[in-house]
Amino acid sequence: MRTDIFARLDREPEPPKIETPRMSRHRIALFGGTLAFYLAIVVAVLVSSWLVALDWKVMLFRPYQQWPELHAFLDYYVVLGQRGPTAVMVAAWLGWRSWRQHTLRPLLTLGASLLLLNLSVGAVKLGLGRLGPHYATQIGSAELFAGGDIFPSGHTANAVVTWGILAYLATTPRARRYLSAVSAFVSLGVGLTTVYIGTHWLSDVLLGWAAGLLILLALPWFEPLITRTEVLILSVREQWRNRRRRLRKPVPPSPVAPEPVLLPQALGGGAAAEGAQGAASRAAASGAPGTAGAGHPGAAARARAYPAHPSRPERTPPTTAGSRRPPHADRSARSSAGPSRPVAGGPVAP
Repeated sequence: MRTDIFARLDREPEPPKIETPRMSRHRIALFGGTLAFYLAIVVAVLVSSWLVALDWKVMLFRPYQQWPELHAFLDYYVVLGQRGPTAVMVAAWLGWRSWRQHTLRPLLTLGASLLLLNLSVGAVKLGLGRLGPHYATQIGSAELFAGGDIFPSGHTANAVVTWGILAYLATTPRARRYLSAVSAFVSLGVGLTTVYIGTHWLSDVLLGWAAGLLILLALPWFEPLITRTEVLILSVREQWRNRRRRLRKPVPPSPVAPEPVLLPQALGGGAAAEGAQGAASRAAASGAPGTAGAGHPGAAARARAYPAHPSRPERTPPTTAGSRRPPHADRSARSSAGPSRPVAGGPVAP
């Protein structure tokens, strides 16, 4: 078993037993107080109260001109509140955790929180339509219902939710405390940076902090839905894997029925075939050698396929007596008493 620090990077043999956060009384009290603070800010902006006057004072103070040496650094620091880069970074970390712990809960929780953030913050932005400090038209006005989308601050709310989800998913109380402090520092810094740059009013940042905190506090209500979604995704994945295994498994060949053998017809006609069959039956009846297997069905098939050649009529052997040449009328028959053949070169007898 490994004991070094890299052992924590190995995949766990089985999913750990992590206690799911529940909506306790303490959490419900925090949710109610944050919701009241959220509504108070909205009402204060709607009635153009002292909060709107404070917004204008901070904007006219122009912090980016008071401390210009911080501008270069804060331009990069504010990226920690942009939805795209922060979502990619946090999703990469939570994706590794999902792989290591054999569970999809971290990624599904991040997706649910971002969906709630887009719905809640986006709806208020479009509904109130407030313009930002750079586009303000009348000093002292709340700049509401003018076609803007600045209230509440999306950067601030996104920083609270994205970095706060790490503390929400922490597995130990110690890690939860440390990650809560880090996420609070980052979200506060991002909100104040937007005020420094001049892209948001101070009330926008206050409402962004409240909006992000409301989403984190309300997440335990969505845990049953997250659990059902995880079970559904895992079951679909298992079905897909079983289907792939069945497709990859070799199919055994089906038994092939024997086909009938087509035998050629006899070339010698029906009479020759019948003659061959008769000869074979006579040979089998007489017990001739080499015909012991004639009664076998295969022998009859071979006899039909390859009939015996018809027997030729026997010829009369030629006689040895006498000459085989036909007689000639002008030649006399030889006799033993006749004159002998003359010797070559001798006189011819009269």
